[in-house]
Amino acid sequence: MSLVQAFQGISGGDPVILGALAGLFTSIMNLLGAVPILFLRGSFRRISDLGLGFASGVMLAASFTSLILPGIELGGIMPVLLGMIFGAAAISLMDKLIPHMHSIMGIEKGSSRLKAVWLFILAITIHNMPEGLAVGVGMGSGDVAAGLALAIAIGIQNMPEGLSVGLSLISTEKYSRSRAYFISTASGFVELPLAIIGAIAVTIIHQIVPYAMGFAAGAMIFVVSDEIIPELHRLGRERSITYSLIAGLIVMLYLDVLLSA
Repeated sequence: MSLVQAFQGISGGDPVILGALAGLFTSIMNLLGAVPILFLRGSFRRISDLGLGFASGVMLAASFTSLILPGIELGGIMPVLLGMIFGAAAISLMDKLIPHMHSIMGIEKGSSRLKAVWLFILAITIHNMPEGLAVGVGMGSGDVAAGLALAIAIGIQNMPEGLSVGLSLISTEKYSRSRAYFISTASGFVELPLAIIGAIAVTIIHQIVPYAMGFAAGAMIFVVSDEIIPELHRLGRERSITYSLIAGLIVMLYLDVLLSA
């Protein structure tokens, strides 16, 4: 039995249950990514940064293979393009309304490291919102193979994010490892309710599926380009981050072909 058939069997083919299962999976992957902070000692910032670079490649590939291209097949190019524009615009507006990652590492005058870390956690939580929506939309669209590939991709990228949140909290010397782990996992569980909302929306109004897929793709591409890559390059590891991003692209493309076979 394939993984796609297993998901269909467990859910009975119900797209909302599929969305909930996929959202739960991505949240659990965030939880697992943070596990090392409970046991290991020392600094793992470089590993975490390379993981985020890899995750960026995964998400860029997934935006096209699991959202944009299937969306075009369902409703044509224009609904997907409009959805992408609105998705990017929505995240851009959120970026302006809420303190975001731009002020995190180049900390503003008078702000503390603790404040900077909590801005980082807020940024990661905001990033998880379009990802949760994308998982629900992917599963609710009816293409379980593409939706599952997207869920796995987002789950993979959640692991270094979970680790990054936990390490950031520990670096302030204000939080125990267990408390940092709890906060890290909580930041990822925002994806579960949004995955359910995305699945319900596209199930009730099937015509919005290509728009919703474009919206989710535009939101994720904006996050990768505007936030994650610039911050990682700022650290002076452009070459290694680029290689890790390409590795993520390759893995996601292979994964998409494997699950669609």
